Amino acid sequence: MNYIDSHTEGEPTRVIIGGGPDLGSGPLRDRLNRFREKYDDARQFAIQEPRGHVAIVGALLCVPEDPRCAAGVIFFNNTGYLGMCGHGTIGVAITLAYLNRVELGTCLLETPVGIVKTTLHTPNQVSIENVPSYRHLKQVSLTVPGLGTLQGDVAWGGNWFFLIETSPITITSENLPHLIEAARQVRKELRRQGITGANGAEIDHIEFCQPSESSEVNSRNFVFCPGGAYDRSPCGTGTSAKLACLAADGKLNPGETWVQESILGSRFSASYRWDEVGRVLPTITGSAYLCGEGRLIQQAGDPFPTGISTGGFQ
Repeated sequence: MNYIDSHTEGEPTRVIIGGGPDLGSGPLRDRLNRFREKYDDARQFAIQEPRGHVAIVGALLCVPEDPRCAAGVIFFNNTGYLGMCGHGTIGVAITLAYLNRVELGTCLLETPVGIVKTTLHTPNQVSIENVPSYRHLKQVSLTVPGLGTLQGDVAWGGNWFFLIETSPITITSENLPHLIEAARQVRKELRRQGITGANGAEIDHIEFCQPSESSEVNSRNFVFCPGGAYDRSPCGTGTSAKLACLAADGKLNPGETWVQESILGSRFSASYRWDEVGRVLPTITGSAYLCGEGRLIQQAGDPFPTGISTGGFQ
């Protein structure tokens, strides 16, 4: 299996460019289901230890169903599949440029949740116009053991998020173990109380926010991902969900820039426009850098042919 690795503002992406499963044709959502049901060992092989690690998001390149698109892409991580991935889309875009499959300028990428417009400003800086984003529930009260009562919004930005405006723990690298455990407890309590996204969808991302110490930044965040890792970047889908909440509250106007900072201090610049039916269309700008390419090998007799599951969250 051939791959190219990159990182977007610190968050890694592994793009599978050859040797992945043949998922056939048809809608990408159907091909994602085929991937999950018939070829999940390929996901595990590409992403789990010892060939990968908990923070990597994988991206399988596919032939797009829509001929306007430069490529189709299915995102996955150490525990499953993602409808969309903001930082991963930026990583895919610079990878396609490296492979001379796209040029600087605008191209379309097809994902299981919709078409994403990408603009390569340079070989490393990319803007993505994400799928329509929206707030589903406002100011949900959640009592969490050890943390007290927290309030958060449920919003969609390509994945489902529970966004807590005032982080229960200060967002610093030194507090990472405490932030991870707090987010794990929040997600567990959401499950226990049956709080979901639209149509009963699981809320699998938790986002804590707080003011930044920099005057150039609007907010600092910590995002806990489905596989038990934290997002090293400011999170593209999480920032999209954040914009949807800000727009719903009238706190950010169309075209205004919102600068989102990660726990590492890396940044995305974001803005939005309304689409023709009044939905938020976020644009996220960030930078990605290539950091490796190679071939993953499965040798006969390997006791871990599809990798080692580290369990993820429960």
